[in-house]
Amino acid sequence: MAMNNTQEEPLVSIITINYNQAAVTHEFLASTKLLVYTHFEIIIVDNGSTATPVLEVDPLEYPAVKIIRSERNLGFAGGNNLGMEHAAGEYCFIVNNDTELTPLLLNHLLEPFRINPTIGVVCPKIRFHHHPTVIQYAGFYRMNLLTGRTGAVGSREEDLGQHNTSGYTYSAHGAAMMVKREVIEKVGRFAEKFFLYYEESDWSARILRAGYKIYYNAQGLIYHKESISIGKDNPVKVYYLTRNRILYMRRNTNPAQLSLFLLFFTFVSLPKGIVRYAVKGQFAHLRSFLKGTFWNLTTSRYSAV
Repeated sequence: MAMNNTQEEPLVSIITINYNQAAVTHEFLASTKLLVYTHFEIIIVDNGSTATPVLEVDPLEYPAVKIIRSERNLGFAGGNNLGMEHAAGEYCFIVNNDTELTPLLLNHLLEPFRINPTIGVVCPKIRFHHHPTVIQYAGFYRMNLLTGRTGAVGSREEDLGQHNTSGYTYSAHGAAMMVKREVIEKVGRFAEKFFLYYEESDWSARILRAGYKIYYNAQGLIYHKESISIGKDNPVKVYYLTRNRILYMRRNTNPAQLSLFLLFFTFVSLPKGIVRYAVKGQFAHLRSFLKGTFWNLTTSRYSAV
């Protein structure tokens, strides 16, 4: 239940990114009207949008909304960092604009922080919006340090209550994650060199190394409009997934672990990827795959570029 005295409630900064999706963002905002918890602000980062119509929000209808406009697309990492820079809340709820919130979501996400001060991040259960009984996320498995890949617990399973037990998890989900300000001040924000993909995995690894825990709260629920089916990778997605998979491993493993991963990638992933895209005639994908791979040979794992 929501507290009655808002002066005792911590301020939550809800941070989301709009990129050429004004209608989708307005649907997201409509869902915030149903929230039982009322002590929040909403920060929308308009991330270099060029589409018409531009995002406009009626201040009378949404008095808690602040729009921060960036002249260029900063990616998921940079866009959310800009939002956090302008956030006043004790907690930052980083959430995709293509989601719809449920009324008690913020109440459930805040509860674990009150119980255990070592919890730094809390994520809800995520279901697919267009398949509302199917799970997208109920926590993450541990990153496989040989392959540089992980998977979501419960992914594409019908929700029959099998993942209704809350508990610690290995990584937050970038579509919906509440982070307390103390963590941001101690660990820093997203590493912007990721731009998109693997940035929440990298941030989660840094948060865990700093001594905080990441918690999956099964009572919290959000609906995500991402497709339930895995569509064909476009070249841009192939590029960032490839380069950031390697970058993540460079930043978050010891020399022995990194050596094993590089051997696996060189002798398994690389030839498999080349053959896959060549046989399918996806030469734009192949160029992106190779570009993402060799980007790591010329770029520092910690540089800002």
